[in-house]
Amino acid sequence: MEVKGIVIIAGNYGSGKTETSVNLALHGKKAGLAVSIVDLDLVNPYFRTREARDVLTRQGINVVLPDEKYMHADLPILSPKVAGIIKNSSDLTILDAGGDDVGVTVLAALADSMAEHTVQMLQVVNPYRPFTETVEGCLKIKEEIEISSKLKVTGWVSNANLIDDTTPQDIYRGYDLVQALALKTGIPVEFITASTELMDGLDLSRFDCPVLPIERKLAPPWRRSRQ
Repeated sequence: MEVKGIVIIAGNYGSGKTETSVNLALHGKKAGLAVSIVDLDLVNPYFRTREARDVLTRQGINVVLPDEKYMHADLPILSPKVAGIIKNSSDLTILDAGGDDVGVTVLAALADSMAEHTVQMLQVVNPYRPFTETVEGCLKIKEEIEISSKLKVTGWVSNANLIDDTTPQDIYRGYDLVQALALKTGIPVEFITASTELMDGLDLSRFDCPVLPIERKLAPPWRRSRQ
C-alpha cells in the first residue's frame, strides 16, 4: 500500500478516523517515509491523535498537536505551526480531522495553505456506527463534510469493526459497503482496515484494494476509566 502527500482522514463519530490515522502514519514510517501527523480533531474529546503521541514520536513521526494549554479543550484553535507543516509537508502528512461536518470546518481555514498541494481526503466508514449503515447514510455524511471543509472526498476507507467482537464477516461487510459507494460515486476505495488479530483469518483474494493492519493504540473512554 502506497499513500503519499497530504492525506486528510475524515468521517463521522465512531468511524475510527484517529485509529486509522495513527496506523497509517506507522505504516508510512515503516515504509521509509518521512511522516507527520496533525491533530485537527478539536471536537471529539475521546479518541485523539494526542493520546498516541508517545507511540508515534518514539517511531520518529512528527506529531503536531494543539498548544499545550488547549490539550484538553474543545475549542477551534489552530496554531501557526499547523499551516507551516502543510506548506512544508513531509513525504506523508496526515491530517486527523474532526468528526462530521462541524469537525472538518477547520479545514476550510487551511485552504490557502493547501492550495499548492495535491490533497487527498479519505472518508472512513464503519457500517456498525449510526448513520453509516447504508450507502445513503454515508453519502449524506460525505455531503456534509464536503460543504463544511470546502474540499472533495477523493477516496473511501472501510474501518468495519465492533472492537473486540469483530469477525472476518464484519470486514467483508464493510468492504462490500465501500465497494457499493465506489460504484455509486465513481470515487475509489483506497484501502480497508482489519485488526492484526484477524489478518490470518481473512481471504485477501476477496479484496481489490490494500488492507491496512490495525493495532489499537487508543483506549476507549470506558476502558480508560477502569484503568
